[in-house]
Amino acid sequence: MKQNHKICVLIPARYSSTRFEGKPLAEIHGKPLIYYAYEAAIHTPGINAVYVATEDDRIRRSVEMFGGKTILTSNQHLTGTDRIVEAIQKIDSDIIVNVQGDEPLVTSSMIQELYAPLLMNQNLKVTNLISKIDTIADFVDANVVKCVLNQKKEIMCFTRSAIPYPKSRQAFIAYKQIGMYAFRREALVQFGKMEQTLLEKIEGVEMLRFLENGISIQAVETESKTISVDTLSDLMEARKALQFHV
Repeated sequence: MKQNHKICVLIPARYSSTRFEGKPLAEIHGKPLIYYAYEAAIHTPGINAVYVATEDDRIRRSVEMFGGKTILTSNQHLTGTDRIVEAIQKIDSDIIVNVQGDEPLVTSSMIQELYAPLLMNQNLKVTNLISKIDTIADFVDANVVKCVLNQKKEIMCFTRSAIPYPKSRQAFIAYKQIGMYAFRREALVQFGKMEQTLLEKIEGVEMLRFLENGISIQAVETESKTISVDTLSDLMEARKALQFHV
């Protein structure tokens, strides 16, 4: 596939969190949590640059200590995507991949899966990585954002509720959103000009802002397994999963 685009990975990271203070710096086998997403990004073919976008000097110093690059942003942003909207003003890129720093099992192949549709279809503006939910615990967990798709594999809705309701078990498949998105630059600029929407505020899911404004999001399904670190127990699970990571 011919590469005519400048593609950048941005990893939004904030220190303050009501659920897990200082999460990006949580230690996993001698490295901060955010290191693992950064490492996957810099080893992804086709990526021109990788930055951590943060408002916190402790995160900036930690990233730079392992050789990473950072962009300092405001501490007033409502969401990680709003933080990226500010950060892209300082970079030259027309496709931006948002990789969450609390997904330590992210791989280069997942990042490629995410941005590839934007290279193949110029009409696409936004993609979102998803995967099948394979446990009842994840299906009912409000920390796991569920999504439903139409027949074009576009996302119809995001919710923290258990959806779709399995009235019939026949062909029942549920999907979860993975915290990885890819955008055309103009879509991010547009996002930054929109006010927070009602469902976005209710669910605490920023991608609803696109849907509520009539902008479609293409789902990209991956078979790869991830762990979103939202709690200390998630951190323990990530440490176990990465115990043989080199």
